[in-house]
Amino acid sequence: MTSAFSGLRVIDTTHVLAGPFASYQLALLGAEVIKIESPNDPDQARFQGADRDLVRQEMGAAFLSQSAGKKALALDLKTPSGREALKRLAATADVFVENYRSGAFEALGLGYADLAAINPGLIYCSISAFGGTGPKRSATGYDNVIQSYSGIMDVTGTGDGNPLKCGAPVIDYSTGMTAAFAIATALFQRSQNGGKGQHIDVSMLEVALTLQTSHVTDFLHSGKHPKARGNSYAFATIGMYQASDAPLMVAASNLRQQRRLWIALGREDLVKTNNFDRIDMAAEEREALTEIFATMTADYWEQFLNERRIPAARVRRMEEALSDQQTAARGQIQRVSDPAGHVDGLQILSSAFRMSDSDTGTAFAPQAVGAQTTELLREIGMTEAEIEAMLQSGVARQARAARTEAAE
Repeated sequence: MTSAFSGLRVIDTTHVLAGPFASYQLALLGAEVIKIESPNDPDQARFQGADRDLVRQEMGAAFLSQSAGKKALALDLKTPSGREALKRLAATADVFVENYRSGAFEALGLGYADLAAINPGLIYCSISAFGGTGPKRSATGYDNVIQSYSGIMDVTGTGDGNPLKCGAPVIDYSTGMTAAFAIATALFQRSQNGGKGQHIDVSMLEVALTLQTSHVTDFLHSGKHPKARGNSYAFATIGMYQASDAPLMVAASNLRQQRRLWIALGREDLVKTNNFDRIDMAAEEREALTEIFATMTADYWEQFLNERRIPAARVRRMEEALSDQQTAARGQIQRVSDPAGHVDGLQILSSAFRMSDSDTGTAFAPQAVGAQTTELLREIGMTEAEIEAMLQSGVARQARAARTEAAE
């Protein structure tokens, strides 16, 4: 099988998380992704991760998690020759992704209008904290700041007045997925309109609001602010309960499921025929469930409830979730080969979906800063003398091992 985006060239000038995660999704679907970094100030994700040896090698886990399948080109875009090289590369590309402060690339002469003049078919995706318009268009922000700004933190927690950030950087990852979806949409439209590209403007704030869609709609209609409920819900049959040994999350959500739950637990007297009664009697139901679930282990209840088509799961740590048989069966965890590097056998997460007639995933390991600089500059027609001058001046950077091999 081939991959869905085979033959597409993507220029990725992004850093940290949301932008690199967007281009990573395209790489997993077969696109040729070229990651461009500053020679002297590469992606800060390279310096984040628990393994300090990898961090010292500029290969931190934060970088490794979303860089497989990407070639590495180191260019100083603050220099005329660096910008010229990028423009020549953009002329060969299908997609261009950037996530700097709104207006920064325009100031460098690398905005959408500049690159579209060179390549009218280019899909140019800008990712920023607040979007490219509005009074905060130039403000910077990260996942935790947007969680705070968007109201997500206010509705996360136990309702004790102490807002909580989500444990994972959900805004960054959701923004990356949104950008990848927008790029795929623009590529489809390009195929329908004679090859014309367009500009995509992705806002982390809008993504954060989208993740609260039902809360937003309810507030706009009723004027009532959503409240932080911790692990409890309006219905007592949805929520976390303490079994005899561990926490258990139960989700008897609809009327059919709550009926099956109460009958299975021998409390048919608590079955309700409408959701209003479930809300009004939630305290009584919660008390009953607390008492019942405390009598047996979480594993027992998980099996008991699932066998009766009532969704439930014992709260698991990551290590257990990753070693689970279901996770193994889906094959999302992949290993990359890097015999000459430092991450041979690295395990990464591939796409979160499978396609019947298309491959997903990549075996191409994350690359050192500038690993393919010489190769890519040659490809766009630069001479050996020009390339060497850029390397010597610091405008470009080539990974040491790659330069040694080339010399040999």
